[in-house]
Amino acid sequence: MPDPTPALHEIFAFVTPHFNVSATTSFIDPFRVANYLSGKTRFSWTLVSENGGEIEASNGMRVGTAPLKDVNERNPWLILVSSSWTPERFASRELGASLQKWQRSGAIIGGLDTGGILLAKSGLLKGKTATVHYEHIDAFIEMAPDTTVSENMFVQDERIFTCCGGTASTDAGLRLVHAVAGESVANATARYLFHHEVRGEGRSQNPKIVEPMGYVTSGVVRAAIDMMEAHLETTLSIPQIAERLGVSQRQLSRLFDQYVFKSPVAYYRDIRLDRARGLVTQTELKFSEIAAASGFNSQVHFSRAYSQRFGLTPSADRIEGRVPFEFRAWPMYKPDLKSDADVSQSAVP
Repeated sequence: MPDPTPALHEIFAFVTPHFNVSATTSFIDPFRVANYLSGKTRFSWTLVSENGGEIEASNGMRVGTAPLKDVNERNPWLILVSSSWTPERFASRELGASLQKWQRSGAIIGGLDTGGILLAKSGLLKGKTATVHYEHIDAFIEMAPDTTVSENMFVQDERIFTCCGGTASTDAGLRLVHAVAGESVANATARYLFHHEVRGEGRSQNPKIVEPMGYVTSGVVRAAIDMMEAHLETTLSIPQIAERLGVSQRQLSRLFDQYVFKSPVAYYRDIRLDRARGLVTQTELKFSEIAAASGFNSQVHFSRAYSQRFGLTPSADRIEGRVPFEFRAWPMYKPDLKSDADVSQSAVP
């Protein structure tokens, strides 16, 4: 007897302006391939936006979408919320109401890239664990104080999942194909996509053993960076870091010059400013609070260092930095205006 017709699993991918189209299609493509390889239409998908019509992605591509009101009465199997820059701008009452209705109906709901922020704004992440793209982690912590924020690539909490985006989107899609179509179809789908390792929960967005192009970072440098990242607000001096690692300050400086091409002080200062920039452009925190959260005792010192690194003041960046990075003219990382020789090696600035 022929196989019975499988149930159709309907997917809505809700996208916001400047969403990451690559991450979104990477999530959807495993369902397309699973349909093709199994010879059965198990999955269907619709791109949706608040008002419908063409939506411009972060790379300038434009995609057609259905308006939210046209699909609101349907009961999909899965809803994916895919956003990128300034997701809080798109946390409308209509979206929140739809997501809550679909949650009550038992649908699986996912957030991709910064989609977790929209889920939080819609009240779906209270008491749950979730993740977003690492660039927005600090902002997510500030925006969702009742959510446990993870730096893993993928987090599943009951029927809600969040994913950092990028190629991890394919891992998330494959896991859901496996849940519906089984191991054989999921494995065949992964091979078809040349995705030979399906990563699951517990995988960090920032694995620290080998660099992406295969270069291995010094263990001492990696440990020093971990220590710096753990002390962004209450900073350590470089001598303190060297002492804790059991190396001399001179040796630590040589290793940073070799592997990072910056002095320890310059690197530490820059990662603190990178954190500050996320809070400046993605939250409404006062600049004095951001300076303190980034390890700067003086707001004047903070503003001067910020301008040197990014080419504009925090107040200007709060306006201009909310334009997606792809559409800005200025580089994110400006060359240091001072040489490392001008920076004291004895303490963090």
